[in-house]
Amino acid sequence: MPTLSPAQNVSALIGRILIAALFVPAGWAKLVGFAGTVGYVASKGITSPLSELSAAIAIGAELGLALLLLVGWKARWAALGLAVFTFVISFIFHNYWGVPPEQLMAQRSNFFKNMAITGGLLAFAAFGAGAISLDGRRRTS
Repeated sequence: MPTLSPAQNVSALIGRILIAALFVPAGWAKLVGFAGTVGYVASKGITSPLSELSAAIAIGAELGLALLLLVGWKARWAALGLAVFTFVISFIFHNYWGVPPEQLMAQRSNFFKNMAITGGLLAFAAFGAGAISLDGRRRTS
């Protein structure tokens, strides 16, 4: 990995914090409201026991992988996992092409926001977490 400037390392840290600020609270809410999460997943046509498994995967991704990305441990893999997760769920939960007209604008916006988040996660997967991370500390020790 090329040496980054201090500003680039701070930018990477801020980026990781902002991404975690999206995923960690969402994952926590799914965990403490597991039954509701399963119900929402089931409302999208994913039946039991896959709805429970899907909810658990969402919690693992949003809470587990986002915390790994936040602290920068195995950050490339965590970012790649979150990118795949975000990309896949976008087609299930924000399928703007198949919603009533009154939902079209909101679902299309959410879909393309998820695509942008996926792009940012892929950048972390490609370039790493920066020096202000557990991965960065291991390289310099």
